[in-house]
Amino acid sequence: MARVRYGARTEAEIAATRARSAGLPDIWSTGVVAVWETDPDVVAAVLPPPLKPTARPLVRANISKVDLPGYPLGAGSVAVAAAHGDQEGWYPLVMPMTHERALTGGREVFGEPKKLGEVLVEREGLVVRASLARHGIAFVEVRGAVSGELPVPEPVEKTDFYFKFLPSVDGAGTGFDADPVLVHCVRNEKVRRLERITGDVVLRESMYDPVADLPVRRLVEITIGEKTTDQKGRVVERVSAQALLPYLHQRYDDPQQILDAPPEGSLEGRA
Repeated sequence: MARVRYGARTEAEIAATRARSAGLPDIWSTGVVAVWETDPDVVAAVLPPPLKPTARPLVRANISKVDLPGYPLGAGSVAVAAAHGDQEGWYPLVMPMTHERALTGGREVFGEPKKLGEVLVEREGLVVRASLARHGIAFVEVRGAVSGELPVPEPVEKTDFYFKFLPSVDGAGTGFDADPVLVHCVRNEKVRRLERITGDVVLRESMYDPVADLPVRRLVEITIGEKTTDQKGRVVERVSAQALLPYLHQRYDDPQQILDAPPEGSLEGRA
């Protein structure tokens, strides 16, 4: 019988797939990173327990184009600074990806809040524009001009926090099929070029990606650079399903979000 590709793979085929995945070369990306201070109470409001705010109410937008051979990828995230016990890191609220392959792997393996979207990184001479968009709305846009080279930093380890879970088959919003877990995803980052950008961050209202609720109170930095990262995740603890359930809508485009009006005055100075 001819091979049926949906059929079971042999142990040798599975082992070969694992070996190829482990031997991938460094994959470099060109990305714009903007960091700003927002309102402390806003950061506290978006963090599911047991995550806590850090001393500074920081938000980070990362907008990159990734040089995957034959498979160029746009990847982005908007995250807030967070801590789990003594470990500080970032809690991403949304991670737009331009391809389903990147989306499903991150969601199913690590619990990353990835969604299909549009990711743009453009540079003409010194002028740079980068944006994250979904549903026809560029809800984050970073624009400016390169104003100088920065020293290449030493390799660094960074931690992101994710919640991995499966919503209950009984119905949306009723619970989970098993206890959710908190994942520490550790990334080793190497940078080969880094430049400073003088510019601004524009946040636009979107009911499905309401990052406009994280206003720019003080711009910390904007950079553009070339970097490569690897990542490893581990489950650090099981978390309360009841405590996580009110934050379930962060992961999905919930039709009920049409009832969520933006805070009064939330668009002032953001368009």
